[in-house]
Amino acid sequence: MRRLLFALFALLGIGLMVAVPTSKSYAQARSQQEDDERRKAEDEADKKKKQKEKEWSLGQAPLPKINAAGPCPFVRVLYDAGRYVELKANKESVEAVGYTGEIEGIRTSCSYKGSEPIKMKIAVGFALGRGAQAAGRSKDYRYWVAVTLRNRTVLAKEYFTLHADFKPDEDRMLVVDNVDGVVIPRATATVNGSNFEVLVGFDVTPEMAAFNRDGKRFRMNAFSSTAKAAAAAPPTAPPAGAPAAAPAADTAPK
Repeated sequence: MRRLLFALFALLGIGLMVAVPTSKSYAQARSQQEDDERRKAEDEADKKKKQKEKEWSLGQAPLPKINAAGPCPFVRVLYDAGRYVELKANKESVEAVGYTGEIEGIRTSCSYKGSEPIKMKIAVGFALGRGAQAAGRSKDYRYWVAVTLRNRTVLAKEYFTLHADFKPDEDRMLVVDNVDGVVIPRATATVNGSNFEVLVGFDVTPEMAAFNRDGKRFRMNAFSSTAKAAAAAPPTAPPAGAPAAAPAADTAPK
């Protein structure tokens, strides 16, 4: 009897030994199938995502997001055209001031590689004012951006209009205007941004240019309504024989 039970248990044991690896193999096969299906689904989702990104990228701005292959062009404000001051009858006094403007700073970025043209983005900061002789509360300021060979020939010059609306209780404002479409062709890949210069300035009259060239300017509070009554800030000129320092352009090539 014992022998029979032992034999029975032995048979059961063999059966269990056979059954365990069979069940394990089935579980492994099922897990592998699930992994394969998951990877396939992930691959399909990734393909759809890339296709969607490709479709949306067709409308991106023309300036590629790449590092410049060399230095960016030098950018500065032309001193003679860095300020805009309207003076009634050319009288240099606070009471004669109309609309005013000053280029406060410039920030730029550029990109190019190989023999591609240099593509630039420029942000120009303006401080605009409204004096006692300003007509109305709106003004269209005209300014220009010029590309030159460094200290030599003007290659291109384009004019832009900056519209300003002054509120009833406002006689000055700060504005940033963006110029994105500056493209500078290059003859060969060895010509880099340091061969070029970009100048920015107001469209001024000869009288305004002479006023700027002499280094004359009004204090900022001359444009505020509370300071008009004081009228104690005549235009100042630099000492005789001292050159007027040009305002530094705030450049940040990337």
